[in-house]
Amino acid sequence: MTTATPARLTAKGAATRARIVATAADLVLARGVGGTSLDDVRAGTLTSKSQLFHYFPGGKSELVLAIADLQMERVLRAQRPFLDTLDTWAAWDGWRDALVAYYGSQPHWGCPIGTLVSELVGTDPAAAAEVVGHMDRWRGLLRDGLDRMREGGLLRADADPGRLALAVFAAVQGGLLLTQAMRSIEPLTAALDAALTALRAAAPARPPAVLR
Repeated sequence: MTTATPARLTAKGAATRARIVATAADLVLARGVGGTSLDDVRAGTLTSKSQLFHYFPGGKSELVLAIADLQMERVLRAQRPFLDTLDTWAAWDGWRDALVAYYGSQPHWGCPIGTLVSELVGTDPAAAAEVVGHMDRWRGLLRDGLDRMREGGLLRADADPGRLALAVFAAVQGGLLLTQAMRSIEPLTAALDAALTALRAAAPARPPAVLR
């Protein structure tokens, strides 16, 4: 389940809500969920308490879910158009490069979605479960690509797209965790290169000549 802009909002109201979410997302990236209060958000967005609760009647939990929606859309957008196909090795290489370029350009290290889950799991399990849904969606897109790879003969018939997608996604998240700890993009590039090498090991000895 994801939060949605209420249908009752005017265009101006929707823009105000989006501005609040974007500002709050930056605050949470810098300080964490626990270190960011609604008062901090009010100060950063120049909104009143009543205005903030007008847009987020569920309070901080609802705002955090809106932040997760925003961050997930940013991450998925950065991986496109490669993420929507992933049915050739060239598409996987392009996806790898796009992911490295995106995270390498961010002012804060690590994955905002994974960081939210790590923090929320001990304080707000219900919200954490919803944010995990975003991660499942991301991993599902990887699996869809691997399903197409197997159907096209670029993976062996006995390859397990679900398990391969999980391994790639684990490499992404592990690499991003180390980028945060080491403040360097190198762990992510190393993890992705190793993951793609493992994927290619699941290719047949003689792939179809028409697909590269």
